[in-house]
Amino acid sequence: MKVLVIAPHPDDETLGCGGTLYRHKKEGDELYWIIVTGISEDTGWSESMVKKRDRQINAVSEKYRFSDVFNFRLPTTKIDTLPLADLIAKITDVYKKVEPEIIYMPFSHDVHTDHQLIAKGIQSTFKWFRFPHIKKVLMYETLSETELNFIENKVFRPNVFINISDFLDDKIEVMKTYESEMGDFPFPRSGKTMHSLSAFRGSQSGFEAAEAFELVYERKL
Repeated sequence: MKVLVIAPHPDDETLGCGGTLYRHKKEGDELYWIIVTGISEDTGWSESMVKKRDRQINAVSEKYRFSDVFNFRLPTTKIDTLPLADLIAKITDVYKKVEPEIIYMPFSHDVHTDHQLIAKGIQSTFKWFRFPHIKKVLMYETLSETELNFIENKVFRPNVFINISDFLDDKIEVMKTYESEMGDFPFPRSGKTMHSLSAFRGSQSGFEAAEAFELVYERKL
């Protein structure tokens, strides 16, 4: 099985489905990673920070043992300034190379504009007559983005739960690679919060720890 995770920013893949990725790998699946945005000196970041982020991405890629990583390096927080058609073309180019069967994508109503627009672009990319190999598309939740949307009828309502009891510690260990993105509780991207969310999702589904998703699309042959 070929599994593709689409992350607006590096760390979204781990927050949203890190445990599930480890589970896929244990089950023998091939993992692929799209990172949509990136930082650069051209957009005001220091050379040292850009190199540090590249090292983090390489380290995370090795931990998950991704078969390939596609780093678009579009400017972070500026997706709204770019033609959506260009993003769609980049994503579908990856589909043609990888032929993924399962896709994990960000929640369409996250508070971050990058997440919203990237999700909007993804939603037009999995028409069955274009990419019949795609069997399932799931939206993941991202701490600090998904749970902070308080608008009625646009909140995350999971209907798929995956047992990650054996992989939660691995997920949190990977997240520590992004040291600048983590903080002490009650900061949402903390180890304690990640444990708490996984336990809560597990209590909804009968597991010690789980990751939750909204099923967007499923096609059974």
